[in-house]
Amino acid sequence: MSENRPFALTIAGLDPSGGAGILADIKTFEQLKVTGFAISTANTIQTENQFYEIQWTDLSFVIRSIETLFLNYKISVVKIGIVSSLHDLNQILSIIKQLSPSTKIVWDPVLKSTTKFEFMNIEDQLDLNKILSKIDLITPNYHEAEILFPDYISKKNRFSTNILLKGGHNEKALGTDRLFLKDEVLELLPSEKNCFEKHGSGCVLSSSIASNLALNQPIKEACKNAKIYIENYLSSTTTLIGYHYV
Repeated sequence: MSENRPFALTIAGLDPSGGAGILADIKTFEQLKVTGFAISTANTIQTENQFYEIQWTDLSFVIRSIETLFLNYKISVVKIGIVSSLHDLNQILSIIKQLSPSTKIVWDPVLKSTTKFEFMNIEDQLDLNKILSKIDLITPNYHEAEILFPDYISKKNRFSTNILLKGGHNEKALGTDRLFLKDEVLELLPSEKNCFEKHGSGCVLSSSIASNLALNQPIKEACKNAKIYIENYLSSTTTLIGYHYV
């Protein structure tokens, strides 16, 4: 039986271990029945527990790749991972919005690797808020939120995008995610699955949300279903690399 799958694009780094970055994103897209495209912002040398080296892709090459795909395909959603600077992120967002204003964008703000390698500095909070206005959802963990939003107010989303604050580093409520929308805050509670830490879990979660958005799920439903997917992934093995399944 033939089926028409929506197109989703990941713009992120290449992790040769496959646990994170564009390889993890493509695995997730495929499991959730979305046709996935990928543009690499960087090549890395790493394993699931050690980071060695990174080579950033020239921004002009990334931009030309984006233009080529958008001029040939109707891309419903873009998931963005590591980028080297706010300037590069802004350029990427601008070309996407120019080519396809209706395309939804999810940014997983990976500022540091799990082995503490720093990918991006947040130097200008005013520029950051302007950039966020071009994004539909960002998915920081608690450490990233502290850097992105130093004057963060937990009771109300005063920023220019929707925020899924991941609960994997929240010692007071481990595993409880908080979805900050323009007019409400939702708590996404963990299930009783026995979950284990995974390399690239943030990539898997954000690409799962992107897949669900490409399938026309509302943002609440997309995030709730992505939580189910990531918990299956986290519980699939006791090691740092998990298995993808629905």
